[in-house]
Amino acid sequence: MKNELTEYEKTAVISIHEWKNPQIGWFGKAMEIINWPLEKAGDLITEVPGVDWVIEKTVGGLVSLLNELAHWSVRPDAIYEEYRVAGFEYIKTPSDIFSLDLKDVDRVNGWLGAKYKALATVEGAAVGYVGLLGIPPDIIALITLNQRAIGEYATYYGFDISSQQERLFALNILGLASSPNDTAKQVAMAQLVRIAKDVARKKAWKELERRSFVRIIQIISRSLGIRLTKAKLAQIVPVTGALVGGGFNAYYTSNVCDAAFYLYRERFLAEKYGESIIEVTVKPADNFEADLDDSKA
Repeated sequence: MKNELTEYEKTAVISIHEWKNPQIGWFGKAMEIINWPLEKAGDLITEVPGVDWVIEKTVGGLVSLLNELAHWSVRPDAIYEEYRVAGFEYIKTPSDIFSLDLKDVDRVNGWLGAKYKALATVEGAAVGYVGLLGIPPDIIALITLNQRAIGEYATYYGFDISSQQERLFALNILGLASSPNDTAKQVAMAQLVRIAKDVARKKAWKELERRSFVRIIQIISRSLGIRLTKAKLAQIVPVTGALVGGGFNAYYTSNVCDAAFYLYRERFLAEKYGESIIEVTVKPADNFEADLDDSKA
């Protein structure tokens, strides 16, 4: 473990703390204005016959998707090869990455966020023409894409996405990105802080019982299903459906990629310098079963 942050890393820590405690910028204000009528429309349309079926179909698909380890897989060897091509020939395992300066890791992963935001826009616009029946497969495709994005971020910064604690961390990033209000964000952030600190302290991880892990997946899947379905109900409006579909998918993916970028960078630094690097925006959660109240979503 190194003793002193580089100048680049000091600047990164400041930017991470600012991201965790943001002042709403012009884009955030613009999205609030855009989302207000969409949220109101979503509240009204949820009373339309068939919408309950859409939500249940979405939730069922998400439970299956998030529960299957294969869907979390990335190609770590290909990422390690990128490091070797960049001049770091000894990178062969996740732990090797922690010997690098954060500046080098940031440089190697490059345009990762831009790639996934572009892919999300294309996918969402295509499904936007389908209407109500297109919402479940659209959301499943959106979450699949974002699973892959989180998995790549984790791998670039030295974390093994196949482990249970890393999958749990990734699930809460998906939840954080969908949070409709500050309370929901705090619930997700409390989980993320708990896991990040436990891993940074090298605390022995006690595997959750399969039953408990499945229950957590079900809780997060239902929350995601309700939140994302409500947000995407505007797709059934003629003409605007494709615009809203692509726009929302890019917006959600942007939230996911931003969260993954800042949180994995913070954890990378915590691995190098100790868990005190992790800024505690909220008190770490007492347990891993988040109390998600989707009636507020």
